[in-house]
Amino acid sequence: MSKNKFFWILIILVIIGVIWLSHFYILNLRGVWTALKKPTANITNLVAEDKTPLQLPPGFSLSIYASGLKGPRVIVRDSRRNLLVSLPADGKVVALVDADLDGKAEEIKTVIAGLKNPHGLAFACLDSSVDKFPCKLYIAEENQVKVYDYDGGKLQAINVHKIIELPTGGFHTTRSLLLVGDSLYISVGSSCNVCHEKDNERASVLVVDLKTNKVRPFVKGLRNSVFLSTNPSDGKIWATEMGRDLLGDDLPPDEINILEEGKNYGWPICYGQNIHDTDFDKNIYFRNPCQTPFETSAHIDIPAHSAPLGLAFIPREGWPQNFQGDLFVAYHGSWNRSVPTGYKIVKYHLNKDGKVSGVEDFLTGFLDNHGNLYGRPVDILVEPSGVMFVSDDKAGVIYKIMGN
Repeated sequence: MSKNKFFWILIILVIIGVIWLSHFYILNLRGVWTALKKPTANITNLVAEDKTPLQLPPGFSLSIYASGLKGPRVIVRDSRRNLLVSLPADGKVVALVDADLDGKAEEIKTVIAGLKNPHGLAFACLDSSVDKFPCKLYIAEENQVKVYDYDGGKLQAINVHKIIELPTGGFHTTRSLLLVGDSLYISVGSSCNVCHEKDNERASVLVVDLKTNKVRPFVKGLRNSVFLSTNPSDGKIWATEMGRDLLGDDLPPDEINILEEGKNYGWPICYGQNIHDTDFDKNIYFRNPCQTPFETSAHIDIPAHSAPLGLAFIPREGWPQNFQGDLFVAYHGSWNRSVPTGYKIVKYHLNKDGKVSGVEDFLTGFLDNHGNLYGRPVDILVEPSGVMFVSDDKAGVIYKIMGN
């Protein structure tokens, strides 16, 4: 082959590659800059100056409970009413102390450091007559779950005991926890966007019996269910779920699922209301693999790429009647949609059977119509006092929201 011919073949291949990459970028990635860019302005200053872009329904107000945090994620209460928050990017769990009860944490104290992407937290206290340190703090790192004695006086996690090792590598490094009685539920995301996992602990929720330390699979077929919550009306576990990428702006829907032991929720071959992902799975010769009872459909479909994270049921004490028993969900916001979506907290109105009878925005303004980005909501802690806390890993703050 002559050098001239080789040169032109190379030019043609480069042009084809550029065209393909441009098409891929336009189809799947042109919204990525919204999620990656720094906040347009410091939300703490805007709130202090009464210039906040964040909007709530009439009757509610917002303040900054804590600021200067690096990527805050999960929020729980300790036994002394301090908030404990995981900071995966810092490898820490911190306590936010509001000693003077003025509605703002004046101290951020490190409870434990040197962890590998700590995310999920759970907190429980036993009979104080049984143990010198009756309160236990469970922390899910990327590679393991450990339980610590919690020294509430010194705000320290001590005397560690490993509960379980977890698989690492690939996509989705968050590991989330839900403690129900003596059962500890652990959500482990997939290692990929869409694939057949070789490790059965990926794309699943595991459950540990804390009395026996025995681990068993609870459910599977969940690509990345980052947050779990218990519905107090019936004790069932609900989970948000992020659908796969690279199917365009509007597919597949993200989901909220009600988890029932032993069921398969479809990923990687099914999504939403048992829709077959034929882009990935070509096995259509014998049966539709997404038909019930082979797979379990989503309880709620959410607009694609909204990235639902924290979810919290609203107590029947301390909240307006038209809020009681409903569900808050934090939409972290898209990074791969041409027109960004999410970036808000929504409220789902649930009837007595847990079915959705309406949905409305509750906290908006994280991303405005001009592309200005102020934050991304993550976790939600709702309390019977009529107060809720929201973590924001983009702005590095914890918001406090309460009725006027």
